[in-house]
Amino acid sequence: MRSQLVKTVNKLIKEDDRVVLLLGDIGVFGFRESLKNYPKRAYNVGILEQSTISLASGLAMCGLIPIVHTIAPFLVERSFEQIKIDLCYQELGANLVSVGASYDYAALGPTHHCPGDVAVLNQIPGIEIVMPGHPDEFDKLFRSNYNNERATYYRLSSDSNAVPYDVTFGKNVLVREGKKLLVIAVGTMLQTVMDALHGLDVTIIYCTTIKPFDTSFIEQYPGKKIVIIEPYYSGVLLTNILRQTENVIGNFTSIGVPNDFINKYGKKEDIDKLVGLDKKTIRQKVMEKVNE
Repeated sequence: MRSQLVKTVNKLIKEDDRVVLLLGDIGVFGFRESLKNYPKRAYNVGILEQSTISLASGLAMCGLIPIVHTIAPFLVERSFEQIKIDLCYQELGANLVSVGASYDYAALGPTHHCPGDVAVLNQIPGIEIVMPGHPDEFDKLFRSNYNNERATYYRLSSDSNAVPYDVTFGKNVLVREGKKLLVIAVGTMLQTVMDALHGLDVTIIYCTTIKPFDTSFIEQYPGKKIVIIEPYYSGVLLTNILRQTENVIGNFTSIGVPNDFINKYGKKEDIDKLVGLDKKTIRQKVMEKVNE
């Protein structure tokens, strides 16, 4: 998915002279073409994430469209105050694109983990949060939304769903209909969810826009069991559902990364099992809800 980011941004910086790329000493080699060809609109600012966000806000004030890219914990947690005040409070547009969350860099330990990025940003009024599940989906969502004059966070992952869907910003996709309960799979969790729940009579909804969240399907299932499966600290979508609707009553369960430090090393697949986001555990948890 990161290679698609490079392709998409390299095209946009060529097509739209308002685009400015700001790197935090990450992805410099991948973006070498833009850095070479557009030295006045592509910069490696370095390990200065807070200053980079402030710079992005100044560029936005000048009518430019900043794209800021680095690893999730550095982009979000280290720069939270600047995102909140310099961008969102000022109602300025910028594209914040991360890689590495929640624990794609599992072998590098908790300094490079960031399962809290979505929950943290979700508290900022006006910010948009997007999590594509496939490189093609990122390209479509980003190109259609990069110049909307709002602060938007794109959370990219090393994982990818097997096939892209016809996604639209702010809309969920009905993947499969069933009778037992409703499952909402966020971003790259979709493939795992579909494999885990194969043969079960459940409805599966695919979500790529976390904020603002599309509640239309939820409103069609009053009182029904609803399971939300999120690849970050759980509870974000439930929070947005409750914020955005007044009369939704349902039996909700949120499955996501537990709110604990991850003190183990290894591959991402190892951490998935540790935190309960592997296929076997997801199937067990959903079956428990089906049989209640």
